[in-house]
Amino acid sequence: MPDETLSYRDVGVDLDAADRTKQRLKALVAATRDRFTLSELGLFGGLYQVPDGLSHPVLVSSADGVGTKLKVAFAAGRHDTVGQCLVNHCVNDILVQGARPLFFLDYLAAGGMDEAVVADVVGGVAAACAANGCALLGGETAQMADFYAPGEYDLAGFIVGVVERERILDGRDILPGDVVLGLASSGLHTNGYTLARSIVFDVLGLDVHDELPGTGRTVAEELLTVHRSYLKPLWPLLEAGTLRGLAHITGGGIPGNLPRILPDGVGAVLDRGAWEVPPVFRALQEAGKVERQEMDRVFNMGIGMVVVVRPSDAEAAARAIEAGGVAVHVIGAVESGAGVRYRR
Repeated sequence: MPDETLSYRDVGVDLDAADRTKQRLKALVAATRDRFTLSELGLFGGLYQVPDGLSHPVLVSSADGVGTKLKVAFAAGRHDTVGQCLVNHCVNDILVQGARPLFFLDYLAAGGMDEAVVADVVGGVAAACAANGCALLGGETAQMADFYAPGEYDLAGFIVGVVERERILDGRDILPGDVVLGLASSGLHTNGYTLARSIVFDVLGLDVHDELPGTGRTVAEELLTVHRSYLKPLWPLLEAGTLRGLAHITGGGIPGNLPRILPDGVGAVLDRGAWEVPPVFRALQEAGKVERQEMDRVFNMGIGMVVVVRPSDAEAAARAIEAGGVAVHVIGAVESGAGVRYRR
């Protein structure tokens, strides 16, 4: 038996720091409240009223994490973007089914309670929730001193949105001849970072503050770019019933995600030359000597969301999306068959 008494702080868990952090986060969380938020930070559970004015509301939920993009944040000492990436990723995941976000919950687990880091991470979560009209209803910040390496943490989140039952978007109306639009990504988003980090740090031997060749930006600037939310440019088209299908291009790239919304017997043919692949992907492919087919499977290659529309709606839809601040390209068409094939 030890001669001196032990405290939780002695073994790596600082409850006082956790309490101070919670107080700092209250203002961030409160700023995302809306008229349907019925609870404040600190209760055992978050309370949110299903919005009125809906005839047959269906709740749509999703959960995700940031992945090894966090390793770049650790190395760069920059923690204000990863929370935004998490929220926007989850917003996009439920958007493809026609849902708008209602509330979000985050889970942040770390070896120790660095109050400034926690504030930066959750500040990013709150900023993205506010930008997407989504209440940050609560979350969990856990200290596990013997589980995570010093200075490291994990970040995950859970989103709930709503859609009218008759307006659920599931791709069932997609037909051969429909037009496939590709919406520009802001960069790697939150996928492919294990391969990207290997190329950047091991093959090229770069530091986070070095310039990533061909991009004109540092490694940290490029790899910590915020995952784009497509809610604002696409919502008016969803409200108007213009869209036949949406696919969020995450892990698996376009070949792994577009088929998820295509009905049986339906595929897509895409033209790689329809959009310019951003420099970051070209740099990674060249330095890592990665085959194009592998690049297509791992990364979004500059297309973060795929939209399927009727031919008669394609031009107007593209104009509306660009008016919302996102570049869009006609990248292909729907055809009879299965899967995705490229013309070149």
